[in-house]
Amino acid sequence: MREKCILVIAALISVPAAAEPWRDGFVSRIEALALLQTLNASLLASRSATATLEKWCADHKMAAEPKIVARRVAGIEKEPSEETRQRLDVGAEEKVKYRRVQLACGDHVLSEADNWYVPGRLSEEMNRALEATETPFGKAVAPLQPFRRTIEMKMRWSPLPEGWELSAADSQGKASGALAIPHELFEHTAVLYARDRRPFSEVHETYTRDVLDFPPPRADAARE
Repeated sequence: MREKCILVIAALISVPAAAEPWRDGFVSRIEALALLQTLNASLLASRSATATLEKWCADHKMAAEPKIVARRVAGIEKEPSEETRQRLDVGAEEKVKYRRVQLACGDHVLSEADNWYVPGRLSEEMNRALEATETPFGKAVAPLQPFRRTIEMKMRWSPLPEGWELSAADSQGKASGALAIPHELFEHTAVLYARDRRPFSEVHETYTRDVLDFPPPRADAARE
């Protein structure tokens, strides 16, 4: 009985605390904007979105085991566009596969990704991992020493509304209620290249509000 109690207590200790809602206030919005810009810059500078998200999850203690898994979304098929085929340097007859996943860390779906890749440029082991497991794309193709080139980035939401600086004095009051954060925050479209600079994948990633699903900075409460 004593051993069971110890195991239960240890399990409870290892579970991250539930995230408190972000309160709607000027300082909270500044903090949210700073965090989004930090993550966005880290992703743009990184060779692997998976590694960046895994570090983000670990740094912000979002899961007991900060490990990214790729949850396959079944029943969706998207043919590559002509522009995608051009960027991947494949002809009309060369096979391009599609994979839709949610990149999750614990209970947090940090991004949703559409991925077109050329199976003929991957090893059999890599293709098996992508077809049959929850291995993120970046980890599956790591032996290729891949690097990314972002071809488009879109911000879907800014915590500070347009023209905020013109009325900043009126908007710096106390926080009231929860901050309404939409599902989609920003998007990246990137092409992945192997170490020989040959393209083998194009990915469209939508980063979700779950990237902010952790307690807001404690300094926020003290100032507001």
